[in-house]
Amino acid sequence: MSDEGTTVATDARVFTAQGLGRLVELVRARVTPARFAHIVRVAELAAAIAEANGFTPQERAAVVEAALLHDAARDLSDAELVRLAPPRLALERAHPLALHGRAARELARRWGVTDEVVLGAIEGHVFGVAPHDRVGMALYVADVSEPGRGVNAHIRELAMTDLPSAYRHAVCSKVEYLERCGKEIHPDTLATYRAIVGPAAPPARPDAQGAS
Repeated sequence: MSDEGTTVATDARVFTAQGLGRLVELVRARVTPARFAHIVRVAELAAAIAEANGFTPQERAAVVEAALLHDAARDLSDAELVRLAPPRLALERAHPLALHGRAARELARRWGVTDEVVLGAIEGHVFGVAPHDRVGMALYVADVSEPGRGVNAHIRELAMTDLPSAYRHAVCSKVEYLERCGKEIHPDTLATYRAIVGPAAPPARPDAQGAS
């Protein structure tokens, strides 16, 4: 089977079986083919993480829906991102891509998504979620460790047995990556990090790479 055929089959398996066909087409129309392929891989991995960690059927459905929508705004122009998610900080005005989680949440809301668990996971995949949010953690980990990225395989493997630990490693790796690159860290990312490791703990430096 061709790569294209494999992707189509995966779409049907991960999304359409849950009645998400309309949302699939709305997302597909706004992202590049490469981005949509990433979305599919994230959904597959997030679903596997959910199953391995004993999520309820409702949680599993929420994970897949959030995965489908999480990067819906990732390929929009800066102007469109700002329109959908007006910046709140100078960092966001300087780097509108940081808005893509909030912008995707707004798109999802406009498209009729009302589940706050799903909406929170969509927004939280950029800056993190509370450590008790299993749906948000599964999406965050799947996003940074899906196989197409070629990094963080150890986080992906850990998530199958210990999602909270995998999430901790994923958040710490993002902070370390941003520090190593000399990039400004969004206050929400730092808040997530401090909620996990403690307010006085220095940034951890695991052997991992961040992803946006």
